[in-house]
Amino acid sequence: MVYRSTERVRARLDASRRRIVAAALEVMAEHGYAGCTVAAVASRAALATGTVYRHFPTKADLFAEVFRTASQREVDAVTRAAALETTVADRVTAVVETFCGRALQSPRLAYALLAEPVDPAVDAERLVFRRAYARVLAGHVAEGIARGELPPQDPELAATALVGALAEAMVGPLSAGVAGPGTVPGLTTFLHRALGVAP
Repeated sequence: MVYRSTERVRARLDASRRRIVAAALEVMAEHGYAGCTVAAVASRAALATGTVYRHFPTKADLFAEVFRTASQREVDAVTRAAALETTVADRVTAVVETFCGRALQSPRLAYALLAEPVDPAVDAERLVFRRAYARVLAGHVAEGIARGELPPQDPELAATALVGALAEAMVGPLSAGVAGPGTVPGLTTFLHRALGVAP
């Protein structure tokens, strides 16, 4: 009986935590990191501010979790898109199109994830996010080398450099809220050339 009661309490706490994170994602997508306050998140989640603080003692704790959640969704989307393709060139294209397309659908959120000034704990999650993207891309580069689609190179180094270039190239369009029509094709061409994809 005590075990069931504990399970119910844990389920209720987990549901509140998920609700807080979902509300924080919504607020951050609308106002960016700087425009997010714990009070605004609590209001959006229809919870007391104290309830938010019981789950997340500081704003940095809350947004580190928000960054983890949002980043994993984005990495999963890129991974799924690339997995649908057969050649490395097509996989790289899928990575760029998915990354940029999703970022431009929610530019405030993407800018917060990539470049907006944040607390150090949140910035640490940003690095985890970039490393996760680099791992996805490095796997495709390594496979491309093994299949003779790419010249020999260090897959991890190439992927890390390309993720950095891709993120940096999107900062301007995201801060403006729009990208020119040549942005995504241009980035795709750049990544293909950098990796040595045959034309």
